[in-house]
Amino acid sequence: PAAVAFVPISGWNGDNMLEPSEKMPWFKGWAVDRKEGKADGKTLIDALDAILPPSRPTDKPLRLPLQ
Repeated sequence: PAAVAFVPISGWNGDNMLEPSEKMPWFKGWAVDRKEGKADGKTLIDALDAILPPSRPTDKPLRLPLQ
């Protein structure tokens, strides 16, 4: 889907996690389209930073589940 960022990474070597990797020259970056606008980047941290938090209903009472 156009709203999901695909980011190839290597957790073992740290490729594309915090900095763009030179070992993946085929990967040009990711881009997502959403209602609020477009976002793009090259690394996993960029994709995580681009996540928008869900809107919370502030006009309704607080619901706090307890166990």
